[in-house]
Amino acid sequence: MYLIRERLFDIGDDFDITDDAGRKVFHVNGKVLTLRDKLVIEDAAGAEVASVHRQLIALRRTYTIKIGGEKAAEVRKNLFTPFRDKYTIDIPGPHDLEMRGDLLDHEYTVERDGREVASVSKRWFTIRDTYAVNIVEDEDHLLILAGVLALDLAQSRAEKEREEKERKKDN
Repeated sequence: MYLIRERLFDIGDDFDITDDAGRKVFHVNGKVLTLRDKLVIEDAAGAEVASVHRQLIALRRTYTIKIGGEKAAEVRKNLFTPFRDKYTIDIPGPHDLEMRGDLLDHEYTVERDGREVASVSKRWFTIRDTYAVNIVEDEDHLLILAGVLALDLAQSRAEKEREEKERKKDN
């Protein structure tokens, strides 16, 4: 299980992803004040292992995940999902991942071919603004964590855009 601090992206802070014993597994360098909303994920030794960045030209909110410098997946919001948001982690070939549930409140699952491969929850923690990502053993943990971070970036950007529209409407 991994623990992630919620909504640090709003101010562009760096943060660590820890295991449930509090040991640092990854460090995330948040560069969200840039035009492309970019995160760099480093291993415990400080070497870059993955990155997430927003695509500027896309019909719907889309983020690219690179692992080891190579494109590993795209995270896209599904266009027509009544009642709930749903995102796809589109990997090359078959067997994409789907994120569904209450995405805004960090209560959702990640599924591959209808089988739950990860769960995200902040329900069990008294640590303020922390959520857990629990991933089954035989899955790519780095890819799923990067997908969760991409979703957080997308939700944060959508929230900022809503606030900006409200502010313009009020003026």
